[in-house]
Amino acid sequence: MEGNTRTQRNIVIYAFLSLIMFVSILFICLCPSSARADGGAPQLAYVAGGGQGVSVIDIATQRVRRTFTETGGPSAVLLSLDGQSFYLAQPALGRVAIINASTGQLRCAAALPGQPALMALSLDGSVLYTAGQGDSSVRALNPQNCAIEKTFPTRQPIYGLAVTAATAANATPDTPNQLWISGTTSLSIFEVTGHALGTIPMEQGPRNISIPGGFTAYITTRQGSVIAIDLNTRRLLRTLLTGGQFGPMDYDATTGQIYVPDSQHKQLAVLNPVTAGSREQPREPAHIFQLNSAPQAVAITNDGQLGFVALANGEVVMLDIPARNIITSIHVAGTPHFIVTGLYPPASAHAPLPASTTTTATPATLINKEVLTIILLILFIGALLWIAFWLYQRYRQHRDNQS
Repeated sequence: MEGNTRTQRNIVIYAFLSLIMFVSILFICLCPSSARADGGAPQLAYVAGGGQGVSVIDIATQRVRRTFTETGGPSAVLLSLDGQSFYLAQPALGRVAIINASTGQLRCAAALPGQPALMALSLDGSVLYTAGQGDSSVRALNPQNCAIEKTFPTRQPIYGLAVTAATAANATPDTPNQLWISGTTSLSIFEVTGHALGTIPMEQGPRNISIPGGFTAYITTRQGSVIAIDLNTRRLLRTLLTGGQFGPMDYDATTGQIYVPDSQHKQLAVLNPVTAGSREQPREPAHIFQLNSAPQAVAITNDGQLGFVALANGEVVMLDIPARNIITSIHVAGTPHFIVTGLYPPASAHAPLPASTTTTATPATLINKEVLTIILLILFIGALLWIAFWLYQRYRQHRDNQS
């Protein structure tokens, strides 16, 4: 009898411990997590021209988080790599401003000629390049104090900027990166040190430039086309699209595909990457997102999961990139011109987050939770089986001893 009682007591303890483990796993699955713990996935989208200046969309809640009132017709916005500051081109004021992303407080501003409307960041985020159509030079600014550190003179009004790494066969880690500049009828190429590398005549009129990590530059033109140029030979590879009005592009860093807003046809065209020497010429565009208003700009998150398209009617469309469909439309008002995605401002920016967003789980956080939950469940089931086997062996041993 004493042995049976002990076995029954072990079973009760076993059941109680199992219940505790199950409740613990359930708590981990259901408790809210901080969006700040996201593993680097974009959390915010900044829209230049949204509302009364710059609208900030919280990606997790799919709502406008706040709007920074900024005058000067903001035409472009970029974000520092740590999310602490955003850079704003204000052509009507003739300046580029650097603003605290948490408080909206002006950090510094640089007064520049030519109504600066274009910006590009160096690959390490330490230099901000800016220019406008009313001037023929690009200025390199220090993002810490807005000081002009270098000037890149061209002979034409400027319509596009992009920074890329050197791709020559003899390039080394010490080879300077390159600055590509589109003018009225040519592309100008500089090393970021200021050394001029040459020009590429383009009578069709180059406009926006997008250079993914690779060997090809994608350029829209005044004549309504999108072309691909080899970074090494600087020769035309292919004409990819024609017959549209194409705006600022972005690319999917995971697939290399290029996303091109076409305001004339109210659509977003997706292009396959082009590689020099490849005999395959896939059909272009690879696919199209049909929209209800003219797209002005597009931003693809660095994990290739989401896309955001700023529309002329004051809406921002959120895309599921892998599924190729529209998730939702977010109203930001105003006249959106440009959009970029990035992280929450760091805690050192001295601005409390709204209570509604501090406990929102982002998609990447949810994925991490699902993986953790599966691991815990496997361990839990394994522990149950081991304990059950151990109790059964004890029970058999006790029964054999009695017999």
